Amino acid sequence: MNLLIFWHSLTPALLNICKWCICLLIWFIPASSMAQEAAKDSVTEDQKIYLAACKLIDSAKYKEAIPLLKKAIKLSPLNIEPYNKMAFAKIKLKDFKGAEKDLQASDKILPMNYETCKLTGLNYFFWGKFNEAKLAFDTSLYISREEKIDDAELHYYRASLMFKGKSYKTALEALESATELNPRYIEAYVLKGEIRFAMKNYNHAIKELSNAIDLMPVDKPDYAAYKLRAKSRFEIGDYKGAVQDWNIYIDGEPGEEESLVSRGAAKINAGDNSGAVADLDAAVKINAKNPVTYCYRGVAKGGNKMYAEAIKDLDYAIRLKFDYAAAFVNRAAIKMALKDKRGACEDLKKADSLGDELALKLVEKYCK
Repeated sequence: MNLLIFWHSLTPALLNICKWCICLLIWFIPASSMAQEAAKDSVTEDQKIYLAACKLIDSAKYKEAIPLLKKAIKLSPLNIEPYNKMAFAKIKLKDFKGAEKDLQASDKILPMNYETCKLTGLNYFFWGKFNEAKLAFDTSLYISREEKIDDAELHYYRASLMFKGKSYKTALEALESATELNPRYIEAYVLKGEIRFAMKNYNHAIKELSNAIDLMPVDKPDYAAYKLRAKSRFEIGDYKGAVQDWNIYIDGEPGEEESLVSRGAAKINAGDNSGAVADLDAAVKINAKNPVTYCYRGVAKGGNKMYAEAIKDLDYAIRLKFDYAAAFVNRAAIKMALKDKRGACEDLKKADSLGDELALKLVEKYCK
């Protein structure tokens, strides 16, 4: 009713303008709808199937994506994208031979395609065929330079391959390229840390790993980075820092013997012998036949003046490993604390005969 009153109140001039606007609106709505329908119709059937497969791959549903990609290839056999995407899915499923076949088909259709070459390198890398991977990555690098393609991931995997071949310097150079292109490339910083650790450049390893850890989402930490930083901190004598990193790692990856033993060793050096004993007790429950665990626990118990129990652990470490020089040295220290100089010197001489450098110095100091 209000609308009718409004309509009849308009002047003839305004009425004509309104009629023109309404006609234009009526024409425009169907025209735009038709354009949208035309856009939908322009997507071919093989493209629809391909895009559906891509969505499955994005959701890590690799097996479900493969049949769709095969249909897309059947509808458009000269399109290399479904071949490459199917190869990617098969790499994720560790079907390296199947991925190789798909990539060879792609290369036959369109040789020297960057994505095909890069995926070929990745396939051979994860397959363990490192010579073939190097050739594919080198070709990918050449194409990327010719076509001005910036791809941080390519540099990262080239560096990973170099690391396996112990070409540490060139691997670090490749990783510099990766982090220049992507300054938030967490995996690249972690790999830098691994390389620096392998080079025994522990301070630089800590720096790179700290960069990676600072970039990590709080709810999705890479615990391996904390583990490696803990080891690096131990090597430079930052025992409290090592314990802190081991705490985070063990909270995220509980029940691992190595980490418990390593944290125990760090606690001994940080003066927390009781905490070390607790860690080493837990490690013994996981593996009761590791001589290293008993050796460290003997040291920790000795630090708490539990000498009889310390000797018992060190005796057992030597029983498990008869040429365990460090255990002989540590047992000598306990015997010295018990005023058994003769027994201590026998242990030190035995350790010296096994090539322990510290034992030789102690023999010269205490056993002449």
